[in-house]
Amino acid sequence: MTAAELPVTAVPGDPSPPPGPVVVGRYDRDPGYSVERPAGSDSWLLTWTTGGRGLVRQGTAEAYAGEGDLVVLAPGVRHRYAVAPGARHWGFWWAHCQARPGWAAWLRPYAVADGMYAVTPVPDVLHGRVGTVFGRMLADARWIGTGAPPPPAPTDGDPVAVAHGGAARELALCALEEVVLLTASAAREPAPPPGVDARVLRAEEVVAADPGAPHTVGSLAAAVALSPSRFAHLFTRQTGRSPMRAVREARLRHAARLLESTDLTVERVAAASGFPSPFHFHRVFRERWGVPPGAYRTRVRNRS
Repeated sequence: MTAAELPVTAVPGDPSPPPGPVVVGRYDRDPGYSVERPAGSDSWLLTWTTGGRGLVRQGTAEAYAGEGDLVVLAPGVRHRYAVAPGARHWGFWWAHCQARPGWAAWLRPYAVADGMYAVTPVPDVLHGRVGTVFGRMLADARWIGTGAPPPPAPTDGDPVAVAHGGAARELALCALEEVVLLTASAAREPAPPPGVDARVLRAEEVVAADPGAPHTVGSLAAAVALSPSRFAHLFTRQTGRSPMRAVREARLRHAARLLESTDLTVERVAAASGFPSPFHFHRVFRERWGVPPGAYRTRVRNRS
């Protein structure tokens, strides 16, 4: 697939970009522009609005996207995005990719619905930096892996690029990770749902900060000043899973990210993710991701 093969405006029946390469572009569209995919996309879609206003729908949920808003759509759910009613235009960067597992924890507080995240409001002081990251990503996507990557092109140049090669794809994914981290860390997180105990949220933050640490029910309970039994009961009642189940899920996401982005052996990935037994790690990783750790790494790299 090349940038020239992508339709300017998708219509029902047009496939979305595949999940392997990273596809990035910048559009500024007039009223009437819309993209609809009744079957959803095979890849993740991130949009960063630079001007005007857009409307993004995923299933029955919707989010208006103004300047400085990041909206992220997971694959597999019907979606539509368009210039918002009454807006004179919608300027936005967009990227299709295979999201890294670690992004889920950063995006989770901004979930609008299952598979849709609206990261807003991002402070004005970061808007320029995020735009610069996208511009660099557009240039890096064209890098062939030899010499220096090309400098960012003027904004009126070719608006779409496809990162095929391994180096270009990893650079683009690192740039997208920077965008997600910057915006999700700086935006004002929505208030927790009514009834969610702040101690449960704090325990989740402790786990997310270092999944590979030797967390136990006792250590997490101590971090939020509760007895182990009281903490375990509260956490399970409010999240629908036990504390150690949450720890295991965080460790599996961390392990997947290490397999994607490093050359550590599977045994070292297991240890770095908090799994002292490689055998146990292989079993639970396969249960979660559908393939053993080594096969997961090979599949991800073959896509690149």
